[in-house]
Amino acid sequence: MRERIFSPHRKRALIPRANKDLRSYALILLLLSLSGFPQQAEARPACSAQKAASVLQAEEPALLGLMLGHVSYREAHLWLRTDRPCKMSWELWPLDSPALRKNFHMDIEGGDFFLGTLSATLLKPGTAYQSKVLLNGKEAAGAEISFKTMAVWPFDPNFPSIRLAMGSCTYINEPGYDRPGKPYGADYQIFGHIADQKPDAMLWLGDNTYLREPDYSSKSGIYHRYAHTRATPEMQKLLRSVPNYAIWDDHDFGPNDSDRSYVHKDWALEAFRDFWANPSYGNEDLKGIMSRFNIADLDIILLDNRWYRTANHIKSLEPTILGRDQEDWLIENLKSSKATFKLVLMGGQLLNTAKVWETYANLAPVERQRIIDRIEREGIEGVIFVSGDRHHSEISLLELPSGTVIYDVTVSPLSSGAHRPKEENNSLLLEGSLIEQRNFALMELSGPKGARELKVSFYDSNGHDLFEHIIPQSGFRKE
Repeated sequence: MRERIFSPHRKRALIPRANKDLRSYALILLLLSLSGFPQQAEARPACSAQKAASVLQAEEPALLGLMLGHVSYREAHLWLRTDRPCKMSWELWPLDSPALRKNFHMDIEGGDFFLGTLSATLLKPGTAYQSKVLLNGKEAAGAEISFKTMAVWPFDPNFPSIRLAMGSCTYINEPGYDRPGKPYGADYQIFGHIADQKPDAMLWLGDNTYLREPDYSSKSGIYHRYAHTRATPEMQKLLRSVPNYAIWDDHDFGPNDSDRSYVHKDWALEAFRDFWANPSYGNEDLKGIMSRFNIADLDIILLDNRWYRTANHIKSLEPTILGRDQEDWLIENLKSSKATFKLVLMGGQLLNTAKVWETYANLAPVERQRIIDRIEREGIEGVIFVSGDRHHSEISLLELPSGTVIYDVTVSPLSSGAHRPKEENNSLLLEGSLIEQRNFALMELSGPKGARELKVSFYDSNGHDLFEHIIPQSGFRKE
């Protein structure tokens, strides 16, 4: 028996026949009554035009979720979910030219989950747009989305300022599926406080939902968990107000500490693609969630730390987290980048020297050192790894023999439980940066060409300051 789940990459109309017949019959009766055509009562049970109209009205689609995805110079991507099949339209226009309206359309189909991502194309760079969503021709309430396409900046002497929000480990409680005892998820107001910071984008650093035991053994269970988290009321303002980008870690990939042996990882990849709107997902030679995009002089590389990784502490294979092909892809992307700062998003920590849990130092120390050595040998500067997973936040920095400095900024957790690593011995820890409570971070890139700086600020779940550190452009090389 095939699973009745919608994927925009494999569209299927799986609508119960009885519902189709009911809608068709109601529509015919309504049209006949309005035209004065006599109805034959003996053919079907009597059904007035008023009853027919009520049936049709009751089946108007409802919007269950909306999220702004990747926005570039010429395109913007919008994800949405409804409660039934419908025709969706996205109408948008430049704020300064309301008459220049564009309309983009998509049929939302499915069985248990009705969702998809629509792309608006051939937009004007550096332009503020307003938009609205229509379902079956009617404007959806609360579905007004505004955004600004990227400006063409490389030849502008005034480099733009950029604000990126980020965090990891989002646990949303659901009674009947949660572990016993005190609820693991809390402080959902954190998502509203992130939105209040008005960032230019939100980076979700993995464990963006937590698959439970009843979830990861079935495709419908995985989709349910993604949908349940995405429907969190406190999250809606953030999802709709800024472009959202994501990587995954073990809990939104499969079981705890899952690896490439997870038997249903293809389902997980399909769900990830169906619920996020990243620029891309791997390529024809490299499967997974990897991608790369830029915002002004900031390059952002998204890594997949689950698809290729070996089982933890395996002895008969060479341990790996990224796999050699993805490692090569990472180094080539860093080498080709002309950006001032290069953010590398990965679910787990690279630099932390403590051999605990799922740190690189604990699971794949040879690969960790090889990545560091290759960055140094290639003379790549401006590299900042950005990680989640650990349920605490911290900044690590490593000065290489050549003078090159690499950073690792860990931001965790958003709404899951916090961890207090009192016995860890991370020799690369930046003094004062350890945060042992729910939090999020902002990275703010500013300054003139040649003297850019990146300020990293951490905030608690109520938006209060916790810690900040400034990384100047000159800070990636020690003389």
